[in-house]
Amino acid sequence: MIFQYGLKEIEYLKNQDQQLGKVIDQIGWIEREVDDDIFSTLVRQIIAQQISTKAQATIWQKLQDACQTIDAKTISACTVDDLRSFGISQRKADSILEFAQKVNDQQFDLEALWDMDDEQVILQLTSLKGVGVWTAQMILIFCMQRKNVLSNQDYGIRKGLCMIYHHQKIDRQLFEKYKRLFSPYCSIASFYLWAIANGQISDMNDDFFKK
Repeated sequence: MIFQYGLKEIEYLKNQDQQLGKVIDQIGWIEREVDDDIFSTLVRQIIAQQISTKAQATIWQKLQDACQTIDAKTISACTVDDLRSFGISQRKADSILEFAQKVNDQQFDLEALWDMDDEQVILQLTSLKGVGVWTAQMILIFCMQRKNVLSNQDYGIRKGLCMIYHHQKIDRQLFEKYKRLFSPYCSIASFYLWAIANGQISDMNDDFFKK
């Protein structure tokens, strides 16, 4: 499944900002995969925290091979030692199992999230152990396909902004300026900021960015 957006969103962003518009023209259309299963996506996001993309993919594949279907029932059947044997840390394993148990016991209603606005979803998800604002924002984008999410906690977002607009760093005030500029299509702008940060335009460097 691919994140759904169209020319309306692209043209809006190009009209809002000439520099971002040039980036969009150079890179072209960006397709980002999404998964509308909130449970499995959240488990995957917890696993992905602070590890490389390659490591995350390896761990996820081991978990899928073992469980076949990633849902609250199959995860609850695992022990902490089972999860750790796949390469998941103790802290993450505890968080994943507690989440699965809450879903099984109907203490956490995943379906109710779909009817909430972005801030309510973030509030609900961050009430779970091991889930921070960044993880909740990634769920909003890559699971729920919400179009107006820009993460101040995301390294790639801040790096991309610095590379396009020649800032050394992005403070809260500057971040809010760009959030207003890209709204209501911040998620689509994020795709291009991530692409820039990943070096998709070869002659755009990160000399200005202070890590």
